[in-house]
Amino acid sequence: MFRCGISYPRCRWILPLLLLFAIIFDIIAIAAQSGWVEDENAKTHYASMWKQCRGRNDKWECKSLMEFPWAQAVAALMIIGLIILVIAFIISFVALCCSLNIPVLPLIGGLLIFAVIIQIIALIIYPVKFNELIYEGYYDYTWAYGFGWGATILMLGCGILFCCLPRYEDELSGMAKTKYIYTSP
Repeated sequence: MFRCGISYPRCRWILPLLLLFAIIFDIIAIAAQSGWVEDENAKTHYASMWKQCRGRNDKWECKSLMEFPWAQAVAALMIIGLIILVIAFIISFVALCCSLNIPVLPLIGGLLIFAVIIQIIALIIYPVKFNELIYEGYYDYTWAYGFGWGATILMLGCGILFCCLPRYEDELSGMAKTKYIYTSP
């Protein structure tokens, strides 16, 4: 007989693990030395969240983007989002893995939604201002910028799940009877 159902107790481990992946993605995006923006094949111009470099072959001249207020705002918002994400991860690990503390879950969801809003603002400001002030042709937003969006999307999904989980307290604690979606004859 084949049975298919949802194992809610696994959410207790999967959600903190997803938040850990989001932390790793965010750190990669913030710490990357290149990879936010580059011209075609990074031949003459590339930029990270912190600096931009121009040149050819082995002769690159790098200049800090931190002289621009918009770049400072992007850096500050991304770092604040990472700090909130780390706090949410620690709280979620304690609330779900060490003990089952259901009333804290909406707080974690709220923190994550707040961090998502902060990071979306930063991830939108960067290309708008980069194109406005520095744009000199065709540019690609590349891997490190994508890691920033990946972390933000993971945080959004986890934030929604943390807000919904209190409805399934019995299932999370393992006290509810398993509900099968499909049972074969």
